[in-house]
Amino acid sequence: MRAWQLHRHGRPRQGLQLVELPDPRPAPHQVLVRCEGFGINYADVMAVRGLYREAPPLPSVLGYEVVGRIVAHGAEVPPELLSRRVVALTRFGGHAELALTDARACAPIPDDMPLGVATALATQGCTAWYAARMVVQLRSGMRVLIHSAAGGVGQLLVQLALHSGCTVYAVAGGAAKVAHLRSLGVHQAIDRHQGPYPHAVRTALNGARIDVCFNAVAGRSFRTDMGLIGAGGAVVLFGGAQRGNRNGPFATLRFVWDMGLVVPILLMMRSKSLIGINMLRLGDHRPELLAECLQRVVQEGAAGRLRPHVHAELPAEQLPEALEMLGSGNTMGKVALAWGTPVQGTGTTASR
Repeated sequence: MRAWQLHRHGRPRQGLQLVELPDPRPAPHQVLVRCEGFGINYADVMAVRGLYREAPPLPSVLGYEVVGRIVAHGAEVPPELLSRRVVALTRFGGHAELALTDARACAPIPDDMPLGVATALATQGCTAWYAARMVVQLRSGMRVLIHSAAGGVGQLLVQLALHSGCTVYAVAGGAAKVAHLRSLGVHQAIDRHQGPYPHAVRTALNGARIDVCFNAVAGRSFRTDMGLIGAGGAVVLFGGAQRGNRNGPFATLRFVWDMGLVVPILLMMRSKSLIGINMLRLGDHRPELLAECLQRVVQEGAAGRLRPHVHAELPAEQLPEALEMLGSGNTMGKVALAWGTPVQGTGTTASR
């Protein structure tokens, strides 16, 4: 099979090579997927840069999600899964023509569901669902702040919050992203390129406080958000994008320093919560929860209640360029890559 293998950390064009590798064989409880394509996430960008701690040692095949058909399976796997078209979560190994995964980490999808939409329902969809439907119970009237709101997870969080009747304050970078968020129905779209977001949020709140903050940036924004939430509020951290913007031997130390000191007793006294999400670790220790997230998100996507925005579907041979594009911060929604002829056009939203 062909696979993109990471040989050294740094820029994607320098560290990734398209190579031939032996076809994998499924072990008990595993399925083998012949992939029509795969999605990429910011975690892939961090792993290529050498900033993702859970990434496997070099040389390695990265990738967290694939779409394709199950062509083989090991023991203890329901036989009816064979030949089904599925979206699947992978614990790495997704940037390949064949991928292994636990049978619980895949969900059948309609044959007409576009590749980009299906991949958006995997890592990004599960993260959004776990954050907004399991970790935090969003309710009508809540004031919700969402960072990186035009990204893949962010846009799904926006939709879930709006479905719950929340007032949504969405932060993104650039006029095009802000306009897109307004088209989704957010109540306050904030362009971080036009000035510090806390001032815009406080002005819009008019003395009120944020109830829930979904933060994929961390760093200095974490400390700020802890000051924006009120009693009973929570900051949900599911990423550390600010770390990826810095280089040098002290970059990680500066990143942690910017987040400030958290004193647990003060959280209790102020009735504030801090919640961290790492979907890779969740899959390792609570696979049944991850499976539930995937099944529910696929149901919502197939029914049209969740509508992922697809920035682009590109040939799999363009993975290094796609990762550089994603790492630039200029994408909006999902970026997917196809083994074969991709769907033409960019910037599409699911219309199912």
